[in-house]
Amino acid sequence: MAEFQNYTMNFGPQHPAAHGVLRLVLEMNGEVIQDADPHIGLLHRGTEKLAENKPYNHSIGYMDRLDYVSMMCNEHSYVLAIEKLLGVRPPIRAQYIRVMFDEITRILNHLLWLATHGLDIGAMALFLFCFREREDLVDCYEAVSGTRMHATYYRPGGVYRDLPDRMPRHQNAGNRSDKDIKRLNEDRQGSLLDFLEAFTNRFPGHVDEYETLLTDNRIWKQRTVNIGVVSPERAKQLGFTGPMLRGSGVEWDLRKKQPYEVYANLDFDIPVGVNGDCYDRYLVRIEEMRQSNNIIKQCITWLRDNPGPVMLDDHKFTPPSRVEMKDDMESLIHHFKLFTEGYCIPAGEAYAAVEHPKGEFGIYMVSDGANKPYRVKIRSPGFAHISAMKEMVVGHMLADVVAVIGTVDIVFGDIDR
Repeated sequence: MAEFQNYTMNFGPQHPAAHGVLRLVLEMNGEVIQDADPHIGLLHRGTEKLAENKPYNHSIGYMDRLDYVSMMCNEHSYVLAIEKLLGVRPPIRAQYIRVMFDEITRILNHLLWLATHGLDIGAMALFLFCFREREDLVDCYEAVSGTRMHATYYRPGGVYRDLPDRMPRHQNAGNRSDKDIKRLNEDRQGSLLDFLEAFTNRFPGHVDEYETLLTDNRIWKQRTVNIGVVSPERAKQLGFTGPMLRGSGVEWDLRKKQPYEVYANLDFDIPVGVNGDCYDRYLVRIEEMRQSNNIIKQCITWLRDNPGPVMLDDHKFTPPSRVEMKDDMESLIHHFKLFTEGYCIPAGEAYAAVEHPKGEFGIYMVSDGANKPYRVKIRSPGFAHISAMKEMVVGHMLADVVAVIGTVDIVFGDIDR
C-alpha cells in the first residue's frame, strides 16, 4: 500500500453567514485530522467600537445583528447593563414579556440549529419541519416590533410597546386557495397571546416528530455518539457555557444560578448530558425546547391576568407616548432630545449576563458620565467554544468536523464582534 503523507487542507470559508465564515486549516494524515487551526476575523464587524461612538439607545439594533439567530437575547444583556448603571428596574409586566421573548428566541435558535445541523450531516427532511415552526415564532417578532429578525424591541426601562390585541392575518395575494388562507388564519383570530398559546399546545408534538426522525436513528447516532467528547472538568477549563457545558454533565444555567428578571418565579428544569459528545448536546437542546415551551406557557398565563405598564414613566430616558408627544410641548422636547442626544448615565461600570441560547452572553459596560459608553466589551459564548475546536476534532475523520461544527452551534457575527 502507498504510504500516507500529511497535507494541509483549507476547510471553508463557504458562505457569508452563520458558520460559513469559519476558516479551519486542517493538518491531515489521510482522512484523519492531526491538527486544526480556526481562523477568525473574516467577518470583521467592529460592533464594540461602533457602540462606543453612539448614544446608548442607538446601539440596541447592533446587538440584534451579533448573533442573528438569537436577536432579543442579545438586546436583553445590553439593556440590562444600561439599567444596572442607571439603577432602575422595568415594570413587572415588561419583565414577563422579556422572559417570554427570550424563550421564544431560544426555540428559534434551537430550531435553526437543528435544521442546519441535520442538513450538514445528512438529515434533509428536518430542515423543512423546523422552518415550519420558525415561521410562527418570527410572526410573533413581527407582531410586536414590525420586523421579523432585528427587532430592537427591548429598551432601557421596559419594552417598546405592549403585546398587540390582534394578531396580523394572512391576505390572499392570489397564489393560494381560500381554503389554504382560512387554515393559516385559524389561530390568528385573537391576540398575540392566543396565537402563542395555540403554538405552545402543538409544539411538543412537533418536537416528538423531530425525535422520531433522529433520536434512535442509527445513522444519526453513528454520526454523533462519541464524536467531539469533552469531559466536565475540561469543559469548565475551556470556558464552555450553555448547552455545550450542560452537554458535558455540568448543571449550570444563569436562569437558575443567578436569576434575572422573573426567572426565579418560574418552574423549569435544567437538562444535562452524560457523555459530553455531539449526541448528548443534541439531546440537551431538544429538551431545552420543551422547557422553553413550558416557560412560555407560564408567561402567557401571568400576562393574561396582569395588565399594566410596560415602560417606566421617567421621560429622561424613556420616550413619551406618541399621543403625548403630539399634544404636549414638554413631551415633544423630551422626545426630540432623547432620540438625538440620548441621555447621560452616571460614571461607573456594570456587567450583565443572560442565559443566551448558545451560552453566557454578557455585556461589560463602562460609563464616564457622557451620553455614550466609554467602553463596551461583549462576552460572546461562541468565542470560547470555537477555541476548543482543535481539541474536539483531533483524531477524528474529516466528515466528523462537520458534525462538531454543527454541535457547537457557531454563528460568526457573535465571534467576529
